[in-house]
Amino acid sequence: MPELPDVVVYVEALRERVIGHRLQRALIRGPFLLRSTTPPIEAVTGKEVREVRRVGKRIAIGFEEDLWLVLHLMIAGRLHWRSSDGKSGSRNTLATFAFDSGILQLTEAGSQHRAGLHMARGEEGLCALDAGGVEPLETNLAGFTAALTGANHTLKRALTDPHLFSGIGNAYSDEILHRARLSPLALTQKLKADEVERLYQAVRETLRLWVDRLRAEAAGRFPEKVTAFREGMAVHGRYGQPCPQCGSKIQRIRYASNEANYCVACQTNGKLLADRGLSRLLREDWPRTLEELEIRKSQGRSS
Repeated sequence: MPELPDVVVYVEALRERVIGHRLQRALIRGPFLLRSTTPPIEAVTGKEVREVRRVGKRIAIGFEEDLWLVLHLMIAGRLHWRSSDGKSGSRNTLATFAFDSGILQLTEAGSQHRAGLHMARGEEGLCALDAGGVEPLETNLAGFTAALTGANHTLKRALTDPHLFSGIGNAYSDEILHRARLSPLALTQKLKADEVERLYQAVRETLRLWVDRLRAEAAGRFPEKVTAFREGMAVHGRYGQPCPQCGSKIQRIRYASNEANYCVACQTNGKLLADRGLSRLLREDWPRTLEELEIRKSQGRSS
């Protein structure tokens, strides 16, 4: 799912291409895409774009008369920009927005239809689509601490909760926690003050680092290689590969449709984490350390 760094770069690319230009037509092909009817999408046809902004993980395009077209790409939604005389699009195209400056296409891979389009009027309507989490690059340490410790959650859950923090998801939370050298299952209200500050700095450093990297990668072009798995990430998507800091193999725990990737040596003091279901299944047979895990693997190969 595109998260804060990806959405920031999308927003910047759109600003260059659509602000001051008019939407000539909007074609919605995905029957599940449009999630609101008031105002109707036809209301922005012929209107000039005045602003583009990020709202959490959403991209909001603001038109004259205070009308907003808001896109949530979810897991598999992606944006593409082409000139008006280019090809018409693929079978995965859910929507086409023709501006007098070019054409914006929304595609979604797969068949789960999670991407969404909302229409809103005014700041009040736009705010209704915002989960309300603090902006991690704008809040100070006190604001960050209040959001983090207001309830007792695991760090992984807290960082990815849009009601607490805006724009952070599965991928960058892994990277943040690795940089902070904290376990994804550490509880927010059990953290020491220096750990909270370390996490705060890791959030800011990680998100700024990736915004800068993705800007450089786009190099003024429209970002087309938006993915949750990027070269240069420390732990996310790198299960079984060496940690860039200590060389230990990256581990993971899976839950629901997500997973947390972490380094045992850097983040959990050498302890292997287990999701609840797997812990119940294996009970005392669950390996506690990397050494135990490697022994179990070698025994499995030799049996």
